[in-house]
Amino acid sequence: MLCTVNNMAIRRRDSFLWGKAPVNLHPGESGQGGIIKTHKFELLDDIQKLRLEISHVTPEIHGSETKEQNKNVVRKRRFLRGKKKFNMDPKKGVHYLVENHLLEWRAESVAEFLYKEEGLNKTAIGNFLGEWEEMHLQILKAFVGLHEFSDLNLVQALRQFLWSFRLPGEAQKIDRMMEAFATRYCDCNPGVFQSTDTCYILSFAIIMLNTSLHNPNVKDKPSLQRFVSMNRGINNGEDLSIELLTKLYASIRSEPFKIPEDDGNDLTLTFFNPDREGWLLKMGGRVKTWKRRWFILTDSCLYYFEYTTDKDPIGIIPLEDLCVRELQDSSKPYCLELYNPKGQKIKACKTENKGRVVQGKHQSYKLSAASEEERDNWIGAISASVTKNPFCDLLSLRKRKVIGNTSS
Repeated sequence: MLCTVNNMAIRRRDSFLWGKAPVNLHPGESGQGGIIKTHKFELLDDIQKLRLEISHVTPEIHGSETKEQNKNVVRKRRFLRGKKKFNMDPKKGVHYLVENHLLEWRAESVAEFLYKEEGLNKTAIGNFLGEWEEMHLQILKAFVGLHEFSDLNLVQALRQFLWSFRLPGEAQKIDRMMEAFATRYCDCNPGVFQSTDTCYILSFAIIMLNTSLHNPNVKDKPSLQRFVSMNRGINNGEDLSIELLTKLYASIRSEPFKIPEDDGNDLTLTFFNPDREGWLLKMGGRVKTWKRRWFILTDSCLYYFEYTTDKDPIGIIPLEDLCVRELQDSSKPYCLELYNPKGQKIKACKTENKGRVVQGKHQSYKLSAASEEERDNWIGAISASVTKNPFCDLLSLRKRKVIGNTSS
């Protein structure tokens, strides 16, 4: 088409220069005015021809634009589907995005996706980052590297870090993630601590302090003196400055850590892939009668429903610090019991008839299965899911390491 336009332009130029008039002129229309009029008619004719040529090309242009738009629509749909898959199963979600060329399987690309993309489940992010495979370790390092901790005190850095995901429940995953955090913080703030171990231990101490100060179930609130005392000798055998510890304590006391909401999450995702589910009879707390309930065991919690089709549970029993055992009961066979070994009331909640959520008042939960095998399977599954506070064990292990290194 460009060639056609050029040819026409050349023809117009030659006609003008040599005075060739390809059309007949009326009497009196000779000379320069007649030539101009002649060119006008010829240009109009050329414009009409160009319009005809363009009319054949325009559908092709629109067609290519439509195809590109359709590709973008399909890409967006697949990307949304990949995010939903991630929220239900992070590994499968990332695999889907990589397989459909929506995400590069490079540590930096995946880390940026986890850090910047909206609508991702914060718990899923934490579980994905905590995996032990080499690629996941590289992604964790890149993810932590996206945080800028320079000139922030440790509480400020922890607030930023713990807002970008939710810490998983497994102690080994927590250990890897907090190790990466401590390394990054010390790189951004050289000279604040003598080693990453110090930063690691103090970070755990701050997280535990946050729980103790702001959990209503903890009656004995730790004082500044106790916080200082529990962190003695952690800086390669030396004490941290009282000024630093006082500042950190005051920051946590005045404002607790904010737990990020799980974007794009609802309870149906929690129950997507349970450890175990099935019918059990449950003894009531206030009214001692047996009621049939549908139980789902997942994420170290036991949920129970009135019907299998219910979306929301009528009760939630966190398994942290609980024990489970076989129970002999004269009223029902194949019983098991959930209890707190310290004799304390179990931290659980239930929904009343009017929809109000209240704290449970159980000292223990008595459940009855349909058979001996069913009871034993539930006991095994619950035992595997019961968790203790991982921070205490991790903190004591690292303290022993630091003390051992300084004393040897």
